[in-house]
Amino acid sequence: MTDPRRRIPSMDSLLREPDIVVWIDRYGRETVKASLRRILDRARADVGPERPGPAALLEAAERDLEGRSRLSLRRALNGTGVVLHTNLGRAPLAETASRAQGEAAGYGNVELSLATGRRGSRYDHCGEIVCELTGAEAAIVANNNAAAVALVVNELARGRDVLVSRGELVEIGGTFRIPDVVARSGGRLREVGTTNRTRISDYEVAVDESTGLILRVHPSNYRVEGFSARPPLEALVALARERGIPFAHDIGSGLLDPGLLPGFPEGPTARGSLAAGVDLATWSGDKLLGGPQAGIIAGDKGLIGRLRRNPLLRAFRVDKTTLAALEATLMLYRDPDLAVRSVPALRMLREPVDAVEARAAAAGPEAPPGSAVRLDVIQTEAVVGGGAFPGFAIPSAGWAVTGIDVERLAAECRAGPLPLIGRIERAAFIVDVRTLPGEETAVAAEVLTSALERLADD
Repeated sequence: MTDPRRRIPSMDSLLREPDIVVWIDRYGRETVKASLRRILDRARADVGPERPGPAALLEAAERDLEGRSRLSLRRALNGTGVVLHTNLGRAPLAETASRAQGEAAGYGNVELSLATGRRGSRYDHCGEIVCELTGAEAAIVANNNAAAVALVVNELARGRDVLVSRGELVEIGGTFRIPDVVARSGGRLREVGTTNRTRISDYEVAVDESTGLILRVHPSNYRVEGFSARPPLEALVALARERGIPFAHDIGSGLLDPGLLPGFPEGPTARGSLAAGVDLATWSGDKLLGGPQAGIIAGDKGLIGRLRRNPLLRAFRVDKTTLAALEATLMLYRDPDLAVRSVPALRMLREPVDAVEARAAAAGPEAPPGSAVRLDVIQTEAVVGGGAFPGFAIPSAGWAVTGIDVERLAAECRAGPLPLIGRIERAAFIVDVRTLPGEETAVAAEVLTSALERLADD
């Protein structure tokens, strides 16, 4: 009997198919051959009497190519209601920042002075605008805020004590903790006060000849309530100056002006911190500032100069596309009205709840006809995220899907070419529309409707 595997087309014959020419141009010849080889090996290993023809093999190869060529890091639709969602990349960029990032991807004057034609510094690109917006004497940018804090500790307190209140020994995220940052940066952590109450007298007693830095850390991802106290910023500034010790303030989420988010809880700002007299302030670029991942350090010119000469700065160096996006974001803040219109995170946080509810109702995702699935527009609560304003809820609206296996629905929404990420609450799959700006609301409705239709067909 003739071996049925002989009826399977050869690699050479498949490579002569018209579709292959298009695939080779798109994916590359070796990538196409690798997919064809996998499909052919699978067909030859099948012990059944039926053998696939060229059309079936090409269809399977096309699916394989598409799957292997899909980037693992992809755009996603955020229906979680968490505006600064760390797992989804925190703040989405403003349009001008995205354009600047794309333009900077080619050649650019990242370390070239166009005025002199000689080597320049990448840290000159954002420093001036940071100083303009915050009142700082000088500024530099690292690749994230943890790196910014580590650089400050390493330069100012290497081999010396860093005074931090016990109530401020935060875990930044992913088990990355302030005590670890201090230790790995060469400082010796010295805890001051207690978890819930720290007084200026606690700092006064702790300061001695081994003290290299007083560090205040904004506990942005939790709240200490009840019987609690911490000294005013101005009191710490006065103590640091009296004793001749540098004072750094990690303000965390990086809101430039509290007026940008009316009605939200009060928190530290870069301008307010520097106006109070801190030597250095550090904050994130990708949280409430609404820019790319970066750590901004601003303050005393002499101390910033020392940080620029620290060899660790090269390890924490920020790349050209990030600098371009950050500078474009910062420029929006020259006009606060322009910032709240243009920075997506601010726009989402400020949108009135009735406008969110109207968008949710207008988009109109649909449950499959005749199914037990129920789809309702409901009132929800969104949060800021990114470690900002813990416990503060924002009235919002979205879609609630019930009458279905919500775990399967969540997985199906994540599985498509454009993943939709929601949340599960009380046996309902929730999609919060506050975090689906503009045209993304209608796109998310289509993704949800398609996912429900596929599950209904199963």
